[in-house]
Amino acid sequence: MSSLPVVLTIAGSDNSAGAGAQADLKTMSALGVYGLTAITCVVAEVPGKVSAIQPIEPRIVAEQIRLSFGAFPVAAMKTGMLHSRAIIEVVCDTLAEIFAGRAHRPFLVVDPVMVATAGTPLLDPAAVSLLCERLFPLAGLLTPNLDEAGVLLGRPVKTLAEMERAGDELVERFGVAFLLKGGHLQCESRAVDMLFGEDGARHRFAAPFVKGVATHGTGCTTSAAIASYMARGLPLPEAVERAKLYVTRTVRKFLRWESATGATDALHHFA
Repeated sequence: MSSLPVVLTIAGSDNSAGAGAQADLKTMSALGVYGLTAITCVVAEVPGKVSAIQPIEPRIVAEQIRLSFGAFPVAAMKTGMLHSRAIIEVVCDTLAEIFAGRAHRPFLVVDPVMVATAGTPLLDPAAVSLLCERLFPLAGLLTPNLDEAGVLLGRPVKTLAEMERAGDELVERFGVAFLLKGGHLQCESRAVDMLFGEDGARHRFAAPFVKGVATHGTGCTTSAAIASYMARGLPLPEAVERAKLYVTRTVRKFLRWESATGATDALHHFA
């Protein structure tokens, strides 16, 4: 008999499987952990377009989480698209119920999904404050992109210097480690991410920027990869470093399908 570390993703479903829970499961499988899902929303989307979002009933979201923890030794977890105040509340209530009395709880990576790559809002603006107040304190790491960091701070983050100031301020404000993803901030043709620890430590991770690729789901894949490596027992900086390498590979080895209307790209999670 054998077993694998178990990782739970609480996220939306993406029918194109490039982002959301489907991308999370591909990532977890590729990195040697067993993935579980608690689906929060069903999203009709393809790269570059979101056409419909249907939230799952909060009680069903809660039951998925409870059953997962009841049957599996969840070692790490991540949240992705939560969409509404009602879903955020039930996720936080359910986790608080499960964690009550536990000396050790799974490492939680929170990807504060707010806007799709296509520009479609994925989080009710009225839910941002609830996300900060209730979910962030449960997390071991937050992984906003620069647009999301700008929402949290109330100002844009456009340069490396602003990114450094933003990371320090976010850690001080929320008391949790932050990974700021600067993939769209091209600095000398390199995609730069920065990890800001609760102890004041900074780690910079850079990789060549891959041009001419129109994928989506890099944020989901990043958070899922970090959770997977944390479940395997790596320290946080190493987990982030390996996740960065993995995501870079999925972009560099991207998949493409041609059609009469153009090309569709996707990350290659098993490259």
